[in-house]
Amino acid sequence: MQQTTVRNFEKVCEILERYEHNPAKLVPILQAVQAEYRYLPKEALAYVATSVGLPPSRVFGVATFYAHFALEPKGKYVIHVCDGTACHVKNSERLINAIRKKLGLSETKHTTDDLLFTLETVSCIGACGLAPVMMVNETVHGQMTSEACAAVIDAILEKEKEA
Repeated sequence: MQQTTVRNFEKVCEILERYEHNPAKLVPILQAVQAEYRYLPKEALAYVATSVGLPPSRVFGVATFYAHFALEPKGKYVIHVCDGTACHVKNSERLINAIRKKLGLSETKHTTDDLLFTLETVSCIGACGLAPVMMVNETVHGQMTSEACAAVIDAILEKEKEA
């Protein structure tokens, strides 16, 4: 575990160097750090603040202002279920409940303990004609049912066993 922490710390240093420790490039720096960790650890935020010469409160403020940034660990597979009008009318809530049940999640617990899955609801994916829609990382799955959601998750679990 120690080696992973050192590697990731080195990666944050590389990110800061790539952006020349420029405070005007804070958002892309945070995006790159989040891409490395899948969230923004508090320690990384403090280090970035010091490295670019900004108060930690300012960096934390930017990290909490933008919905794209996460301060809690996310799973390797982030499942977005659309709950926009078209998906809601086609019972997207049923999908959300089925995924929660399958993964042992709840309204307050969004990420599995093994950090494999995170479930989030979104207002729109932009695929209303395919409602109800679920997106796993960058892959859109349309006209979903509870059974189809379970099949997608099972396929991911199989792939992970083989890896």
